[in-house]
Amino acid sequence: MAEAIHTMRMVSKRTGLSPHVIRIWERRYGAVTPTRTPTNRRVYREEDVERLKLLHEVTTAGHTIGQASKLNNERLRALLQESSTAPSRPSLDNEVMRHDWGGKLTSRCLGAIKSMDLKELNAGLRDAVLNLGTQGLLTQVAAPLSQQVGELWRAGEITAAHEHFLSSALRTFLGRHSQQFTVPPNAPTLIVATPSGQIHELGAVLVSAAAANLGWKVIYLGTSLPSAEMAGAARDQGAKAVALSIVYPEDDPALPSELRQLRDYLPAGVELIVGGRGAAAYAATLVEIRAHVAHKLEDLFPALEAIRKTASRNGVKAGS
Repeated sequence: MAEAIHTMRMVSKRTGLSPHVIRIWERRYGAVTPTRTPTNRRVYREEDVERLKLLHEVTTAGHTIGQASKLNNERLRALLQESSTAPSRPSLDNEVMRHDWGGKLTSRCLGAIKSMDLKELNAGLRDAVLNLGTQGLLTQVAAPLSQQVGELWRAGEITAAHEHFLSSALRTFLGRHSQQFTVPPNAPTLIVATPSGQIHELGAVLVSAAAANLGWKVIYLGTSLPSAEMAGAARDQGAKAVALSIVYPEDDPALPSELRQLRDYLPAGVELIVGGRGAAAYAATLVEIRAHVAHKLEDLFPALEAIRKTASRNGVKAGS
């Protein structure tokens, strides 16, 4: 067996995959199994690089990583051969095609929300998972859908009932879907909530699902939670981070004080992540409390990864 000598940076360069995608494919789908150096860095064998290249090419050709990761390399090469001899399709690259799927499914789901058709909404969400995967569902359908519903509500084109309808449906759908993910025994814990006065929960629901998909143990505490109660939950559960969603209102004079209080109450080493379309209105306070700011859902992923790495290093030092 070839020696593991390739670093993450080298593998990313040779395969065209970002380090974030490689880690997700490892944890969620078992695409490859790198070894670890004495300093806990991933290193890969040549056959790992070859398999990741094949998986990248197969997914670019339109197959899902969930399906492709179950196949051996010989079958992956056969799929690529079949794709190369298939009738030509419009020359759109895979990323554009996936975003086209996302747009169509978002429009479909939005129509179901307007008519409060739960069966059709669930069908749209299921199609999103099948065609885009869990992360695609969250970033290309659920997050844009949440934003559009919020804008329509503000414009008076739909009511608060429609937003609650979407929140309830997403929470139920994503909760059932996330049950298939096995949380590792050593998974870090994330507390998710909205602070006092913030009653819109869609953002918090999406953060919970995204973090669970990344292998975190998520404890969702709901909306409008006082800082002392969040900090107490973080302490009691040994959480590594607390994630807050701030949506509306954007001019709450009490919220900056609540955020500062949360930072003061949290145990040392517990990180804060704050996102949502209303978060920018409290930018100065977020800088003051040293929060990781997630302007969009995709910003959550590197923040969680950085916190996880820091927690892992500190754990190694504490046990050494």
